[in-house]
Amino acid sequence: MDFLTNKWIVYLALCLFFTGVCCNSVENKIYIKLNYTMPCVRLLNATHQIGCQSSLSGDVGVLHVLESEENLDWVLRTGLHPPYMVILESPLFTRSIMMKLKNGSSRVAGVAVVAPTVNPPQGFSPHTSCPNENSGVYSENYGPGLAHCNTTVWNPLGNGLSYEEFDFPIFSLKDNNDTQLIRQCYVDHNRPVNGSDPQYPLCAMQLFSHMSAVTNTATCMRRNSIIFSISPGVCDPLSDHNIWAPAKPLNTTEKGHKVGERVVLATARLDSRSFFSDIGPGAESAASGLVTLLAAAHALRNATQEAQLDRTIFYTFFHGETFDYIGSSRIVYDMEKNQFPIDLDNVHSVLEIGQVGLHSSSALWLHTDPVSRRNSSTDEEVKNLINNLQTAAAGLNLSVEEPGVTQPLPPSSFQRFLRARPFPGVVIEDHNSSFTNKYYQSMFDNTDNLNMLYPPNLTPEEQLNHVTDTAKSLAGVATMVARALFVQAGGEASQTSSIKADELMVSRMLYSFLVSSNNSWLQDFVATEALSHLSNNTANFYISVEQQISLPTFLVQSLLANLTGSTVNVTQEDCRNQRENKDDKDSKHLYSYFWAQGAAPSNSTEREGFCVRSTVRWSKAISPAFELNDYTSSNYSTWTESRWKEIKGRIFLVASHDLEMLTLGVGIGVLLTSLLLTYIMSSKADILFSSGREPTTATY
Repeated sequence: MDFLTNKWIVYLALCLFFTGVCCNSVENKIYIKLNYTMPCVRLLNATHQIGCQSSLSGDVGVLHVLESEENLDWVLRTGLHPPYMVILESPLFTRSIMMKLKNGSSRVAGVAVVAPTVNPPQGFSPHTSCPNENSGVYSENYGPGLAHCNTTVWNPLGNGLSYEEFDFPIFSLKDNNDTQLIRQCYVDHNRPVNGSDPQYPLCAMQLFSHMSAVTNTATCMRRNSIIFSISPGVCDPLSDHNIWAPAKPLNTTEKGHKVGERVVLATARLDSRSFFSDIGPGAESAASGLVTLLAAAHALRNATQEAQLDRTIFYTFFHGETFDYIGSSRIVYDMEKNQFPIDLDNVHSVLEIGQVGLHSSSALWLHTDPVSRRNSSTDEEVKNLINNLQTAAAGLNLSVEEPGVTQPLPPSSFQRFLRARPFPGVVIEDHNSSFTNKYYQSMFDNTDNLNMLYPPNLTPEEQLNHVTDTAKSLAGVATMVARALFVQAGGEASQTSSIKADELMVSRMLYSFLVSSNNSWLQDFVATEALSHLSNNTANFYISVEQQISLPTFLVQSLLANLTGSTVNVTQEDCRNQRENKDDKDSKHLYSYFWAQGAAPSNSTEREGFCVRSTVRWSKAISPAFELNDYTSSNYSTWTESRWKEIKGRIFLVASHDLEMLTLGVGIGVLLTSLLLTYIMSSKADILFSSGREPTTATY
């Protein structure tokens, strides 16, 4: 009897196993998951929170594709099946529509924005009209008449949408298959026909983006510090890395003032953003400037090594500048605290490359600070720097001009240095007053905005090696910058004719940042284990939080090392150990080393790696407020990003409320009936399941 029982248990287990293997899950039969969704996330600072979030279990709403702003009435008033999950084409993603949805949020479960195919001709910027107005140099104590964009509104198209708070999730839909599926589901089930209401079942969407942090940075950081908290943390400071490299070796182990050393800072920003955290193309706002500086650094490599210059050019790329100058304020703080290889006394002057990608039809503008120029010695140095730029531009047929003497600096990293002390400096931009960039800090600041046009039918490899007009234009700017920096550092103007930026290299860098970094050119420059960093998509210039190095930071670090460094004949082991041989103890203080996988010969699949020696280093780009535990600081950035558990979206068919109640009632009825039958069978078990067993004394 025991043997037969065990055999039936085995058979039953096998049947259940094969049934589970062969059947799809119930969840997959009900829901269709969206493949490529990107959310608006919650950010916090010292005073408030911005961004979006869903409820803990996700927000559910009936799909409604908004066809025009007039169609909003269906969502906000007349539709019979609220709450609605609103699908917006990118031209309808405007402040006017979004604020109406926000104010009618009791009938709005969420918003999904279809990724754009073309840029809106009228422009679109979800940033503020006066970027970083409270964290720059101008205040009640320094040029009060210039503070808060009183004289110049830099971003007139800025609608401030990125700095609003929404209590429902907002996603961007990037996958064309998802978009078509949603549209078809809406047409089949939800679209009103001849003014009549759609009938059940209806197509619905559920979006998950619950954010853990609330209120402000001080609150979330306090919750992070609770030792016995169930959650490991609710928010993290926005942070990444600054990348920098002196044109000649400096001892980076010894921090603080370098006696007799004077440096010319050549700077650009490393970041941008848009309304959605995973979309930050930053073509004009970030890439144009940093590519120009990288190209200038490459053009100067031989000249700075051969000439004996009085000053050292110090290439610096600041991260997090969008959020109250995180990177530049950190380097200034480190210089003041003697935690950086140089200090503020070593800085001679500053040349910053800002937005320069749209200058081809107009002049470049050399912006300076009118307040610091009231000092005669500072004004004299500024005039020298401007003269160097004008002289360099004259030989390249570039038009450079100065704005009015009373105009303040545009939003720039240089402002954070001026907050410490008056430095001579110039910020190069492609605009006189308001931005030429109509898509500042938006998802539309892409290759189309820079007019990066490729001939039709080119392969990716052919696009990589095609020199665009944009690349030619930026190469001219890079040549001007390089020649001006050489003279500013003490070089002879007569020796600048050989200093010229490589147009093909500029084009390849633009392609790598704005189209695809996973290309044959960049693959040669990186280590084998770093290949996973490369992407087939546009780089995202959003700073995010310090969990791993971001793609733009990694690319700038790798490119700067290869473009300014040199190849040395050392083993892979020595290279990875930051030395030139086993007895070398000193080189690591002056240089950094990394092993690039190199290219494969035409007759082989094995790559020939090489060691690159350069002066490139990185330092933390995290606001000093988090070093000082001053989460309500008015001097430093306090931006944090909320943590979350999952980000996802899915669609499904939802039945009517009456049918759901009927199903629930039937289920409860079946449950009660089952309990009753179980009770009856249990109470009568001795009768129902009695067996006429033979006495144990029976014999055969």
